[in-house]
Amino acid sequence: MLLGTWNLENLYRPGGPYGPDDEAAYASKLAALAAVITELDPGLLGVQEVGDPGALEDLAGMLGDDWHVALSSHADSRGIRVGFLSRTELTVVADTAAFPPRMLPVQADDTGLTVSQAGRGFLAVEVAGGRGPMRVAVCHLKSKLLSYPGGRFQPRDEGERARYGAYALYRRAAEAAALRALADRLLEGDGRERDVAVLGDLNDEVQAATTQLLLGPPGSEIGTPGYERPDRGDAVRLWDVAPLIPASERYSRVNSGRRELIDHVLLSHRLVRRVSAAGTGLPSDGPPRLPSVGADPGERRGVAGSDHAPVWVRVG
Repeated sequence: MLLGTWNLENLYRPGGPYGPDDEAAYASKLAALAAVITELDPGLLGVQEVGDPGALEDLAGMLGDDWHVALSSHADSRGIRVGFLSRTELTVVADTAAFPPRMLPVQADDTGLTVSQAGRGFLAVEVAGGRGPMRVAVCHLKSKLLSYPGGRFQPRDEGERARYGAYALYRRAAEAAALRALADRLLEGDGRERDVAVLGDLNDEVQAATTQLLLGPPGSEIGTPGYERPDRGDAVRLWDVAPLIPASERYSRVNSGRRELIDHVLLSHRLVRRVSAAGTGLPSDGPPRLPSVGADPGERRGVAGSDHAPVWVRVG
């Protein structure tokens, strides 16, 4: 089974403030996305930046009649949310944006506005796997691409840039803690015997604090001596498959000319031991060919395809 995640980049039907200007541009976007998914041929694909639920249905329709769709009910201010495309029937087991108990609201801007839940919800589903049920959660954490009052994408000064960078980090950290709480529910302290995956656009790289806190107890990362030594933490750990991706392909977006891996697949103990391959983009293509993006996401409005590469694993 191939399990993957892909940020579809502003998947809207035409006519709104964020989507393509016309039907022709929309058709080109759908065709580009469908071509990648068809060649990738995932059993289950977590998706991000679904701005219009109907647009994901349109995309699924281009893939064939045997695809199933699930979407989170928790969207951000632009209407974008996470979801799944699946070859098999799926059951939603969680759809939440709540921060975990005891976590207070975090500051979001200079006015003192606070937020008490994730900007985009976390969706978890259960599907049939080769060795029993598999539970998978998909997310899209707060972006590092900053926006400022009045719809600006550039700060008035470096103090404003630093403050809004901190606000974004507060939110991403709180969202990561909420996602880890959901992972704990899915694992039920039994990751040695339960197939669980957490995947999506984490909006930061492997060693970032917000990514690392999703892993659970420290140690045992892939490529370290502890990986081959079982311990009590294995029951609740998650493993980031990034080290299994060939080094030349270990990125999923290009930001201002810099390659970065911000889309991730994290697996439970039983599941990570069955990985036979991992990668980004299409398995037959080598390193992903991606555009370089800047600070203003609106610059790519209506462009076909996506500015992210899929990240995937193949498990037995």
